[in-house]
Amino acid sequence: MDFKSVMESLDPKFLKRLKTAEVEGVTLIKDTVEQWDAIWNFKARPDDLLICTYPKAGTTWIQEIVDMLQQGGDLQKCARAPIYERMPFIELCPPKPIRTGFEEAEAMPSPRTLKSHLPVHLLPPSFWEQNCKIIYVARNAKDNAVSYFHFHCMGKLMPEPGNWDEFLENFIAGKVAWGSWFDHVQHWWEAKDRHPILYLFYEDMKEDPAREIQKVAQFLGIELPEPLLNRIVQHTQFESMKANPMVNYTTMSPAFLDHDVSPFMRKGTVGNWKEHFTVAQSERLDDIYARELGNSSLNFRTQL
Repeated sequence: MDFKSVMESLDPKFLKRLKTAEVEGVTLIKDTVEQWDAIWNFKARPDDLLICTYPKAGTTWIQEIVDMLQQGGDLQKCARAPIYERMPFIELCPPKPIRTGFEEAEAMPSPRTLKSHLPVHLLPPSFWEQNCKIIYVARNAKDNAVSYFHFHCMGKLMPEPGNWDEFLENFIAGKVAWGSWFDHVQHWWEAKDRHPILYLFYEDMKEDPAREIQKVAQFLGIELPEPLLNRIVQHTQFESMKANPMVNYTTMSPAFLDHDVSPFMRKGTVGNWKEHFTVAQSERLDDIYARELGNSSLNFRTQL
């Protein structure tokens, strides 16, 4: 039974919003925590490529860019399966009988491209031991928080988000799945000085996608002639992605993701946070940002 068939066979009445638990002080989905030993002992391979982000920071976007590069811009090959089947999400532990992300990855032939939202210190050690290449994408905290809130609303298995004000408080406190945005972006930023990590910014990708795609190609050692670059830029534009069922998650059962509440590909812009944050909330987050990241060389833009 394939992934889609299993999802369609599940009775939505028995699917409930998931709870959270902690690993080393980081909030994660409880089902992930229950499988933590297996995740921590995951065996990376030297030719693995890992795509890592804080949730809703441009993950699917960079996944499709990478696959287009790997497939030489062949649209048919990139449409071979939904993105969540092409690149297993290693710490995802969905309801049985669906296989976990690490089980999907273990069954996949090399070379593999894998996905994770884990913070640096919770990444399975084998990725460091095998010196795997990692692409990390970071997005400014305000837009990231808004996007993550809407994902909680439409993601029927995500923990209960509450209203926007409540969610923002939890986001700031790091009491949402995958923990503190501040720790996540900063610790991955520091890790890039010790490991083969390409650290990208969502805002840079929006500003000049061709420039950022060239960086990815160079990092992966892939030749990128101009016609191929142009094809990838066109194919991975937000409106193209939003209409593409292989990346827009419409192939996933509404029992998991309810696109009537909010589309998975919602806005894809820089600055949408202004429609959600009050002036007080914006100023408060600015103050916390200055305190948490003031000594870092990290620099985020909240508008273009």
